[in-house]
Amino acid sequence: IIAITENVAGKGYAFAKVTPRGDRNFETRTINVVYTVDQGAKAYVERIEIRGNERTRDFVIRREFDVSEGDAFNQVLIQRAKKRLEALNFFERVEISTAPGSQPDQVVLVVDLVEKSTGEFSIGAGYSTGGDNAGPSVEGSITERNFLGRGQFIKFSAGGGKNSRDYSFSFTEPYFLGRRIAAGFDIYRQTRKYDEYESDITGGTVRFGLPITDNISTQLAYNISQEEYSFTDSCDGATDPNSPDLDCDVSPAIIDGVERSPWIKSSVSGTLVYNTIDDMKNPRNGIYANFTTEVAGLGGDAKFVKFTGRGSYYQTISEEMDIVGLVSVGGGHIQGFGDDGLRVFDHFKNNDRMIRGFKYNGIGPFDKNGEDHLGGTTYFNASAEAQFPIPVVPESFGLRGAVFADAATLYGNKVDVAGTNIVSTDMEWRASVGIGLLWASPFGPLRIDYAVPVKKEDTDDTQEFNFGISTRF
Repeated sequence: IIAITENVAGKGYAFAKVTPRGDRNFETRTINVVYTVDQGAKAYVERIEIRGNERTRDFVIRREFDVSEGDAFNQVLIQRAKKRLEALNFFERVEISTAPGSQPDQVVLVVDLVEKSTGEFSIGAGYSTGGDNAGPSVEGSITERNFLGRGQFIKFSAGGGKNSRDYSFSFTEPYFLGRRIAAGFDIYRQTRKYDEYESDITGGTVRFGLPITDNISTQLAYNISQEEYSFTDSCDGATDPNSPDLDCDVSPAIIDGVERSPWIKSSVSGTLVYNTIDDMKNPRNGIYANFTTEVAGLGGDAKFVKFTGRGSYYQTISEEMDIVGLVSVGGGHIQGFGDDGLRVFDHFKNNDRMIRGFKYNGIGPFDKNGEDHLGGTTYFNASAEAQFPIPVVPESFGLRGAVFADAATLYGNKVDVAGTNIVSTDMEWRASVGIGLLWASPFGPLRIDYAVPVKKEDTDDTQEFNFGISTRF
């Protein structure tokens, strides 16, 4: 009905009304559906009356409507505006009704709103077994989704753990220059401490997001960062093999990367997103796919072209048993240019989103001389999963189980440093199977996975148990 109404409205029949009628044939056990299109009574929007917005400014609400005073009344566009207002997450309730206008062909749109708190202060602790900041961590953040009632998003967060520190500040204006273009910036600082070296990254991003259709959007960004690396205390003498302080095995490629820091990375990126997911918090049907291209070399030291993509397809397998299926595929490739080529820190590293059952940076090209994984230039991964309710446990607890199978390959390496002995650079697939527990907790979506590698290489590092924040998209 909506599709036909939008189609005929686009051809100039703004007042058309579509009515379906079903004719049942008992002999053939079929139903003929007839859609009757009537031009309908003409009506125009006399005014839009907004009530209940004590904090949110009028223009923030009005800009979500594709109709304004004097336009033809179109129920489809009104319902679309209602969904947009609900998606803002500024209001507990959104109701749009009509009232008679001053003339028979005039109607008044009445928008009744009940506002809710849009500011959040949170502090919490957690523990993660994977990623580049494994271990216990704490984080605090201040967030305002409707800054000064203008619909702007602002967030400051700080956190860290035993081997990590993170600080970030973000700002987003969803209607830049009065158009449906989201513009914003991010400033961040990240420090990480690994077994052999430490990293200190300070950077910022300026971004613009533009919806193309209801399901397709794009984002353009300029990114700049400074990456500085240094050896940990146990590896202070790593650059001098004769140093008595040398107490670790380090790949010459990592030594070269640390010695040549700090690095400046200046890049532009573009992302295309396709999203038909029914519920982003609890997806059951739809597709979420994104493809990103990043080009580094607009000044700075890094020079590469990077392509990454990922797609996830959700489908309810059984409504009665509440079983949801998920299939995900992804891939990426990075290609350096210029005289310096790729740095060791530019290469892709595996994580639990690529394949479970293996340690972070635990597969792919391996330097025998330093016993370090150096990352790869190309990866592909795929995953199949079934999610289901846990018997006896009430649905209100937010607990669900999962069974899954993962496969991935990470290969290729452009590091050319004297003294390295890099192996496992060919396209070798790894695979794992496992079970998981998902919890929609008050602190955010959490997940526990137990995965057993069923196909691996001799140089791989495995990690069967994984616990951390669940990232669906």
